[in-house]
Amino acid sequence: MRHRKSGVKLNRTSSHRSAMFRNMVTSLFKYGRIKTTDPKAKELRRWADQMITLAKRGDLHARRQAMAIIREKSVVHKLFDDAPQRFGSKAGGYTRLVKIGLRKGDAATLTLVELTGEPVAPKKEDKKSAKAEKKSAKAEKKPAKAEKKPEKVEKKAEKAEEKTQKSEA
Repeated sequence: MRHRKSGVKLNRTSSHRSAMFRNMVTSLFKYGRIKTTDPKAKELRRWADQMITLAKRGDLHARRQAMAIIREKSVVHKLFDDAPQRFGSKAGGYTRLVKIGLRKGDAATLTLVELTGEPVAPKKEDKKSAKAEKKSAKAEKKPAKAEKKPEKVEKKAEKAEEKTQKSEA
């Protein structure tokens, strides 16, 4: 009997299955929607809803639990920044499954998995301030190089003058 055994096997070993779903949930949060087969999509919904619930909690322990599953640190940061605004009022149903037809090669049912809710627009001020900080940091490094360059330019100019004088003479 298969009592109290949640999840689907999908003819894969447990390590392959967990790695596959970790990759899929990372891609889902990175791109907002992915295309996969129907049984994988239904299982992916469980993983994604669990990660969004962690992100809504928003504490350090939840962030570390999410980092244990989602493979990219930037995706975790994006999820934890956007989830409270995007899914804060909802109590579940964070993903939508749309059946899009059959795959050409093996006639497997394909499903589009996408996140529900209005996407949160990225903060433009943060990007501008980050770019300004990078430029200021580069500007601080460049004066040291700029001081060396005029000396080299002067030496090259002197050599060029000497060559012209020699060729004229």
